[in-house]
Amino acid sequence: MDIANFIDEGAWVISPLEGKSGRVIAIVAETSADVAAREALLDDAMGPKRKKKSSEKLRRGRRPSEGLAFIARDASGAVAGTVRLWDVRLGEGGPAALLLGPLAVDPLLKSAGIGSALMRHAIAEAARLGHAAILLVGDAPYYGRFGFSAARTGSLAMPGPYERHRLLALELVDGALDGAQGTLKAAGRKLKAQQLTSAA
Repeated sequence: MDIANFIDEGAWVISPLEGKSGRVIAIVAETSADVAAREALLDDAMGPKRKKKSSEKLRRGRRPSEGLAFIARDASGAVAGTVRLWDVRLGEGGPAALLLGPLAVDPLLKSAGIGSALMRHAIAEAARLGHAAILLVGDAPYYGRFGFSAARTGSLAMPGPYERHRLLALELVDGALDGAQGTLKAAGRKLKAQQLTSAA
């Protein structure tokens, strides 16, 4: 069955590995009970250097954009994947946009379609909630399948080191990135003091 159809019909994903494992995955809103499992998954999938990336500077001390933090949960309730989107500004006083990431899947479940399903769900929800554009830092061959490209990011920059050709964007509203320029700035809701301690 087509993964996208499951997303549109209720965010359920049946892995292409179904014949081998019978695994059923549901994409749901992340809860506070998922934090430890999410962080462990990110460590496994991305390694210890993940917190030193430029994208992390835009996420540090912030909460994800309202309604845009998702996990993929298997039938046993385990966290099999994660994606979150964050509020940013495109330059000083520039328009609002979202920054996607990190996207990660349990390394044991790679190539099962979970990452693609998380991406499609996140994009659809961002559009439904009225956001105009999504940016990310990633590999164009992978993210291009979801409509992301570097065509509209030439006048934008990340804070800190990054590979320019990996700054990609997707307009959810035509023309949303017209004239956008400058360095991305963190925006949105800040973490409370106790949340900062537990996130460290």
